[in-house]
Amino acid sequence: MTEAIRLRLDVSYDGAEFSGWAVQPNRRTVAGVLVEALRRLLGAEHAETPLGLTVAGRTDAGVHATGQVCHIELPVAKWTELEGSLLRRLAALMPPDARVRAVTPVPETFDARFSATFRRYEYRVSDVPSGPEPLRRHDTLGWLRPLDLDRLNAAARGLLGEHDFAAFCKRKEHATTIRAINRLEWRRDPDGVCVATVQADAFCQAMVRSLVGAMLTVGDGRREPDWPARLLTLRERSSEVTVAPAHGLTLIAVGYPDQTEYASRAEATRRLRA
Repeated sequence: MTEAIRLRLDVSYDGAEFSGWAVQPNRRTVAGVLVEALRRLLGAEHAETPLGLTVAGRTDAGVHATGQVCHIELPVAKWTELEGSLLRRLAALMPPDARVRAVTPVPETFDARFSATFRRYEYRVSDVPSGPEPLRRHDTLGWLRPLDLDRLNAAARGLLGEHDFAAFCKRKEHATTIRAINRLEWRRDPDGVCVATVQADAFCQAMVRSLVGAMLTVGDGRREPDWPARLLTLRERSSEVTVAPAHGLTLIAVGYPDQTEYASRAEATRRLRA
C-alpha cells in the first residue's frame, strides 16, 4: 500500500458559476475542478489513487467562500516532489474563480469536517436605492426596502443559543436539526452595506439563508423582532420563511482546536451528528 500524507487545503471561490461544492455529474462544481487539477498533477501513474477529499462544509450553488477548508491524501513520494511548487501548479491548472490559498501537512487525525469547532458565514445586503455596486453584484444582495440595524439585531438576539432550527432547515432523514449558534449579529459597513455574521458548530441545509431571510423581513418592518424566535417552537420547516438568495452568502472561516484535540473533537462530532 502506498504511504500517504494528509494535507489541509484552504480554498476560496466565487460561487456564481458553480453548482455548489460537491461533485455532480455534468455539473461544474468546486470539488470537481479541484479534483481535476489534482489528478493532472498526480499523473497517469496515480490515476486510481483515492484522494480522500473531505470538506468542512458543502456550500450550495451560488454560495462563495474565502475560508473553506478541505483535506486530501497524497502519496508521500508525490508530495516530496511537489511540495515546493504545489500552490503555483494548482494556480495554473484551476480556473480563475477558484483558488487553493494554502497547503499544510496535518496529522492523520485531522478531519476537515468532523474536527471543526465552528463555521462562520457572512451575508451582505445593500439597501441603498441605487442597488449594490457593480463590482460587488456577485456577493451582495440588493434589498428594495430600507433596513433598520437595531431591528435586525433584535431579531438576531432571539436566535442565539442551542435550539431546534427545524423551521429554518431542509430536513434530511435521520439528521438532527438541533444546532448551537454562538454568534449572530448585524453591522453596517462604511459603504452602507448591511452584513450579517453568523457562527455555529455546524449548519443544516439552507439554514443560514433562511435565518437571513427571516431577519430581513424584521429589518424592513414587515415582521416584529420576536417573530423569528417564535418559529423555533416548530418541528418542521416554516412555509412563512423565505430563503435569501445564495449569492449574498460567503463562508469566511472554519475553526479547529489544537492538533492534539483533532481526534477527540472528530469523535465527539460524529456521536453528536448520529
